[in-house]
Amino acid sequence: MKEFTPEYIEHLHHIIGEHSEEAARAALSELHPADIADLYRDLDIADAEYLFLLLDEETQADVLMELDEDARVRLLSKMDAEDIAKQIEHLDTDDAVDIIQDLDQKERDAILSHMDDVEQAGDIIDLLQYDEDTAGGLMGTEMIVVNENWSMPECIKQMRMQAEDMDEVYYVYVVDNDERLRGTLPLTKLITHPSVSKIKHVMETDPISVKVDTPIDEVALDFEKYDLVAMPVIDPIGRLLGRITVDDVMDKVRDSSERDYQLASGLSGDVESDDNLWKQTKVRLPWLLMGMVGGLCNSMILGRFEGGFAVDPALALFIPLIGGTGGNVGTQSSAIVVQGLANGSLDIRKSAAQLLRELGVGLLNGSIIALLVLVYNFFTIGDGHLATTYAVSLSLFCVVMFASVFGTFVPLTLEKFKIDPALATGPFISITNDIIGMVIYMGISTWLLTLFHVI
Repeated sequence: MKEFTPEYIEHLHHIIGEHSEEAARAALSELHPADIADLYRDLDIADAEYLFLLLDEETQADVLMELDEDARVRLLSKMDAEDIAKQIEHLDTDDAVDIIQDLDQKERDAILSHMDDVEQAGDIIDLLQYDEDTAGGLMGTEMIVVNENWSMPECIKQMRMQAEDMDEVYYVYVVDNDERLRGTLPLTKLITHPSVSKIKHVMETDPISVKVDTPIDEVALDFEKYDLVAMPVIDPIGRLLGRITVDDVMDKVRDSSERDYQLASGLSGDVESDDNLWKQTKVRLPWLLMGMVGGLCNSMILGRFEGGFAVDPALALFIPLIGGTGGNVGTQSSAIVVQGLANGSLDIRKSAAQLLRELGVGLLNGSIIALLVLVYNFFTIGDGHLATTYAVSLSLFCVVMFASVFGTFVPLTLEKFKIDPALATGPFISITNDIIGMVIYMGISTWLLTLFHVI
């Protein structure tokens, strides 16, 4: 990735200010479209638009694909529908869909109506009907398709015609007379079997494919499992509709990972570091308010235990330990479950087994932590504080057990109801475990203080 120095940016600002188109074109000609997209982040929208309009249509299309969503929408808002239509005609259909799906219906219709390639426009309209988080929403229609009944010479002729408008050829797909996917044709067969009577005699059957309504997460797992660079997409009766390439899948996986990370960090929506103050505040505030409510609940719980603190102030020393341990254990448990659901190593149908496993882990962890704290307290505050010594250790054991099970149960439940389980790895688990931990600690402390006749 090219890095732009402040001097370079200042030089570019000078060129733009002088309206020196030749100098600007010369500067841009040395850059990859991805670098030009990065450059736009250091420019205001007027300067970015000025440079963008100096590019040829094909490069403009490539730059649009490299821009992040917000920057792309801002730039497209400054352009008319006819210019946008010319640019997306240089893109594959799946990339074109990525660009215009963020626009409203009126803008989409205007762009599509200005496209000269009616067939491509029709394909884009068809793709826009699919959910963007399914295989149909990710596929493109650019591919080489041959009929199983063609002879090799006819197949080669058709392949040459179809490949003229394609940048990359990953596979040659073989269909029957009803457009149902039957196999793939390895390019080596074109060389070693130049006179074969029909393609069906040399094609590879049973290709790995994916249904059009398959969720993106499952598509990504198939790409990883079978080491694919492209995968055909079929409808419920097996007809070939399009293909998905590995770069499109990786983009979706990256976006999904960023979204999950933000959810786990307590952000309620997608946000970038350069977003405005209002947007950043809007996505951060909900979980902060929930944390505030959780803190107030803890204050109310502790307020009802003033008598216990008055009898033995040492009880207050271990409040951070109880809350912190419960939050950490819950976050660990939920993170393991979310990771297992994401990479396919955990089957939602085996929820009971996972809960039992976490119960066992919680039993071991809770026992070790409680024992260590018990020994520590015996040597530090044990003399005259036996009730507190036992209360802290027993509370820790119970909190670890609860947090282990709760941190496992919540993401499994969210997954079952088709809600992103990443929600369970963030503040929700920490806040809930903190409140429940205080209830457990105060309840056990009260019981033991009474049992030891301290209160």
